[in-house]
Amino acid sequence: MKPATREWIEKAEADFVSAVREYRARKQPNFDAACFFAQQCVEKYLKARLAQAGRPIPKTHDLSALLDFVVLLEPLWEVFRPRLETLTSYAVVFRYPGESATHEMGKTAIVDARRIR
Repeated sequence: MKPATREWIEKAEADFVSAVREYRARKQPNFDAACFFAQQCVEKYLKARLAQAGRPIPKTHDLSALLDFVVLLEPLWEVFRPRLETLTSYAVVFRYPGESATHEMGKTAIVDARRIR
């Protein structure tokens, strides 16, 4: 594994741990953060795959756009597109007032991130 790939994966795993911790917190669980960190985990795994292939890594949080590059290397990953479209919104939508994630959204985001990992 290339060193750059390893770095992306380490960052992705740290985000996954944060997502799970926020979701499982007994006092004041932060479902917004759980969704955000799940999205970040998946984003970094997609970028890790590009790094491993020596491909340029786009500066975007749009998981569908990243998948467009990754499916050239991993065509079967197309199956993840519907979940990636939902996860993409979690990069921003819950970070500001007006919208809040629910317990179920947090659970789904973590399940999706776990599958994609």
